[in-house]
Amino acid sequence: MAAKLSGGGGGRHVEQNAEINVTPFVDVMLVLLIIFMVAAPLATVSVEVKLPRAVAPPQVNPPKPVFISIQNDGDVFLGDFRSSPAALGDDLRTQIRTRNPEEERIYIRADQQTRYGDFMQVMNALQDNGFYSVALVGEDTTPQ
Repeated sequence: MAAKLSGGGGGRHVEQNAEINVTPFVDVMLVLLIIFMVAAPLATVSVEVKLPRAVAPPQVNPPKPVFISIQNDGDVFLGDFRSSPAALGDDLRTQIRTRNPEEERIYIRADQQTRYGDFMQVMNALQDNGFYSVALVGEDTTPQ
């Protein structure tokens, strides 16, 4: 609460100012809005797959994981970009060129209705191109 002194004469009269300054509040809210608008798209995966249930304990994610997604119709995606088993090795090398491919762990997200043959094509393409560290991603079933 602020006070306003009205001048003039020997006696001073104090008026109260009951207005709230909302400018700092609005500034903070706008900064938070911008942070969430930038961070929200980074936290989502845009390729839709229905993951099977997993019973293994969840592992710690690497700083920037490489995801290969296989949809139920056999379409293969590297991150958010469409690929194919034939081009998967070159696409992976392009994406992880700053890191060591032999030590890179590749995460495969396959729809639970994916044909086993489609899955094996991706696995064979990875092995043919020297990517042997592969992890399978499943939906967490542990109670929260």
